[in-house]
Amino acid sequence: MQEQKRLDAYYANPQKGDDWLFWGPYLSERQWGTVREDYSANGDAWNYFPHDHARSRAYRWGEDGLLGITDRFCRLCFAPTLWNGNDPILKERLFGLTGPEGNHGEDVKELYYYLDNTPTHSYMKALYKYPQAAFPYDEIVETNSNRSRHEREYELLDTGVFDENRYFDLEIEYAKADADDLLIKLTVHNRGPEAAPVWLLPTLWFRNRWSFRPEKPKPKISFKADGELLANRHRIGSFHFYYDSAERCLFTENETNRVRVFGEKKNKSPFVKDAFHKAVIEDDYAFLEEKKTGTKAAPLYHWTLAAGEAKTVRLRLSKKAHKDPLGKSFDKAFAARLKEADEFYDQIHPKSLSPEQRNIQRQALAGMLWTKQYYHIDVPQWLEGDPNQPPPPAERKKGRNRNWMYLNNQDILSMPDKWEYPWYAAWDLAFHCVPLAMVDINFAKEQLILMLREWYMAPNGQIPAYEWNFSDVNPPVHAWAALKIYEMEKERNGQGDINFLKRVFQKLSINFTWWVNRKDINGNNVFEGGFLGLDNIGVFDRSNELPGGGHLEQADGTSWVAAYSLQLMQMALEISLVDPSFEDITTKFFEHFVYIAETLNHIGEDWTPLWHEEDGFYYDVLQLPGDRYEQIRVRSLVGLTPLFATTVIRKEIQDKLPEFCERLEWFHNYWLADKDYSVLSRREQGNDILLAMVKQERLEALLKAMLDEAEFLSEGGIRSLSRYHAENPYALEIEGHNYGIGYVAGESTTGMFGGNSNWRGPIWFPMNYMLIEALRTMDQYYGSDYKVEYPSGSGEFRCLSQIADGLAERLISIFEPNEQGHRPAHDGDLRYAKDPHFKDLILFYEYFHGDDLHGLGASHQTGWTGLVANLLGWKSPKEK
Repeated sequence: MQEQKRLDAYYANPQKGDDWLFWGPYLSERQWGTVREDYSANGDAWNYFPHDHARSRAYRWGEDGLLGITDRFCRLCFAPTLWNGNDPILKERLFGLTGPEGNHGEDVKELYYYLDNTPTHSYMKALYKYPQAAFPYDEIVETNSNRSRHEREYELLDTGVFDENRYFDLEIEYAKADADDLLIKLTVHNRGPEAAPVWLLPTLWFRNRWSFRPEKPKPKISFKADGELLANRHRIGSFHFYYDSAERCLFTENETNRVRVFGEKKNKSPFVKDAFHKAVIEDDYAFLEEKKTGTKAAPLYHWTLAAGEAKTVRLRLSKKAHKDPLGKSFDKAFAARLKEADEFYDQIHPKSLSPEQRNIQRQALAGMLWTKQYYHIDVPQWLEGDPNQPPPPAERKKGRNRNWMYLNNQDILSMPDKWEYPWYAAWDLAFHCVPLAMVDINFAKEQLILMLREWYMAPNGQIPAYEWNFSDVNPPVHAWAALKIYEMEKERNGQGDINFLKRVFQKLSINFTWWVNRKDINGNNVFEGGFLGLDNIGVFDRSNELPGGGHLEQADGTSWVAAYSLQLMQMALEISLVDPSFEDITTKFFEHFVYIAETLNHIGEDWTPLWHEEDGFYYDVLQLPGDRYEQIRVRSLVGLTPLFATTVIRKEIQDKLPEFCERLEWFHNYWLADKDYSVLSRREQGNDILLAMVKQERLEALLKAMLDEAEFLSEGGIRSLSRYHAENPYALEIEGHNYGIGYVAGESTTGMFGGNSNWRGPIWFPMNYMLIEALRTMDQYYGSDYKVEYPSGSGEFRCLSQIADGLAERLISIFEPNEQGHRPAHDGDLRYAKDPHFKDLILFYEYFHGDDLHGLGASHQTGWTGLVANLLGWKSPKEK
């Protein structure tokens, strides 16, 4: 299989041979409005660099384009540009709402789809839908701004610009003839009932670094002949850009239009970043006629397409010169790469999958690969400013991320969404690595290692959370992801990567120590952590100063650390099988787990417990001055996270590590002999051992709530908040102030955390996936004889693995068409059910409505929603 051979050859020796990963879909679809481009005094990224500036203003830290490509260091970029003859601007990049502009901020308002991709990006395909009428920029902003948080979002399809199919489909395909030889096909279809004009500008440009840092010589794109340009930059060398004959080829410079952006009287030159907008929209090409070089160039195609007509443009970006660049060799290479992509995915799809499920899995994995992105920030440089620019405001040195002066990132990273997240989020990335491991396990491992390198991880062991605030705290899921990937590789190859485990274990041990030292204020093994990625799941913002001057002892913070200790113990056990020197450390993490689990489950007269015996549920506890404690009786995912802290130590492992087992037995007898609660379960001496935060009797109570369709269980998985709170909202009064929370199945109705995500009812894939994994782990110990009611109150009983399978089926069903052809994720829109140009397209949303399952939040957050690919499974060695 050629794709797998290329991948294996690259990782076997990435410093030698062809670098098939040098070019990829690493170009952001939105660089404007990001923290990196914000040089304001007050940290208002949205208003400092808005969408209105993007066409006219050179970026400092990256670039953006429409489903484009770039090299590993984002030096030379390519993306298509469109114009429909009606828009006030060319369509060069994606548009959407900023944080303050709607009931769900940071929201893209475009129709585009990632259809295919291979791990070396040897073949890629995407689709963009462009209206023939003027794009409703102002209407989208105004309507959403006027809607309350209790109203539905106003989407692009709601505007009517796609009615009667009056739009163009732009199919974008890339294929590599070689590592440095990229073939491009752009096909424009008129899907409307009448002829319509369209302009296409396949655009090649260099990222502007010369305006910020000294760069000599300045890069240059030059005209050689009709159909060929030459692009040259000193570190990347020369590239030939071939294209089908065009009516003209335009050149300008990728430099800021200072008149338009900053109100200056005159630009040094008319050849600014947005020059093509003026030329095409005003039909004024005279000022560009004599310019034959620049740092931004595009051949121009203008057609009037009849109803149903399509036109294709072929392009080639190559290190080598070709005599017939767009001829037979072009077609042959394209056909070969597509065939190889099909063969690659055939070896991943389980034979049991239906054609529809194969489509879901392949598009999910394509989305994962399309959202690999170039990311660059050097915090000291960002705070200090650049030598060729005015110094930033002094307030910045007291503002965002000022304590991360050692952080210097320039890598290809897995992003949750190239629109909403042109920056990484640490716990998102860990989840991404699990589906990514299905197609490129080495990339997945490298991503986890990268987050632990010294130019990411703080010297004290903290992992940076995300660009808006590196110091925030995400749940510690890197160890879980590392173990999952290790197990996947072991299952596939019969052997796991012990060296990978050793590398991550050492750094994660430091991070674990940071958690123990920094997030346990009272030193009692009950942990805090703030919002822990769950945004508005609490009664109040758990990351800020709490009401009444108290602090929160968190069931989820405590559970995450307990699970972390078990995961590090599991790593140490695996490593100990080949390196006995690690056997000592396993007991340390077992001890941590015992202490944490015992504290979480302890009930006593002098202690306000996190477990509520009558409710059969775990809750946070608010500690107030004067030794006052208030149990926050909110039934949410917070109370289900103790299930994550579960593992089984197999008998065969015990047999190979008798010294560890002796220590475990001694510690258990010494510490837990007279305790009411034991984390260690074993039916008979010498059998498997279950280590679990939740004992069997409490497990049954917890599962009764989790599997109740009147509470957590929905048709599409586990809700983030119990539906019990729809009729019984929780209220709390502290010092005369009222705090409350109720069930909200859809978009957030509160502005907490910007109001741009909701954990008060919707279904989130990452937490569901971990619950499924926990049930499967417990089933290894309890076996098929242990059954609980599923759903609760139904009278039907299933073992835990069957329940896990049932939950997986519910999650997968979100993307499967029902009898009417509707995929629940698409909210019953008839286009996605009936229209042949929509019905096979799938959007992998950020989260899903807790009742009707339609997609919510970021429409392209394939990131952790891409875990649906894992739920669908992959070919086992037996199937192959």
